[in-house]
Amino acid sequence: MRAHRVFAAVYDRMAASAERHVLGERRQRLLGGLTGRVLDVGAGTGVNLDHVRGADELVLAEPDPAMRAKLHRKLDRAHVPVRVSEAAAEALPFEDASFDAVVCSLVLCTVTDPARALAEARRVLRPGGTLVLLEHVRGTGGQARWQDRVTPLWKRLGAGCHPNRNTRAAVENAGFTLTRVDETLIGPRWVPVSPLLEATARPS
Repeated sequence: MRAHRVFAAVYDRMAASAERHVLGERRQRLLGGLTGRVLDVGAGTGVNLDHVRGADELVLAEPDPAMRAKLHRKLDRAHVPVRVSEAAAEALPFEDASFDAVVCSLVLCTVTDPARALAEARRVLRPGGTLVLLEHVRGTGGQARWQDRVTPLWKRLGAGCHPNRNTRAAVENAGFTLTRVDETLIGPRWVPVSPLLEATARPS
């Protein structure tokens, strides 16, 4: 995978305010109680490390070399045993039914094939396992049309981020049942990544 060096270099500073005021609390709510073996898909620079505290093992899958380099420098902050993988979301090198939870946070907007990524998440989840989602998603009406217009430029600036993806529908189409859903605007409607989905799901 091509390294997004500039994006990786500025990501933590760029996201710092959102993490303090919006995302950090949501990450803690979603991740703080996870147990067993947990897979963080598209782990980025390691933002979730601070929030996973009860797992037996946390596997961080990050295919972008530049993001992974930043991630490695944060591993001493982990509260649980950690392993790093170079795997992409669409081709996870893990056995079927081998994780108790799969985490997707701000990653399904950037993967090449969301349906395949979600199929892989479903495959590696154990029966009764949990898919954890913190994703910005497609809005409605005029906001969705604005997202469509801005996506070609946005994905070039944002390391492949597509703000117009209907991630909730993709999750349900992949054979998951949403068990908890909070979808809300976290900024003005003109901000392409304002609609945020905080959710958990189980394989149907």
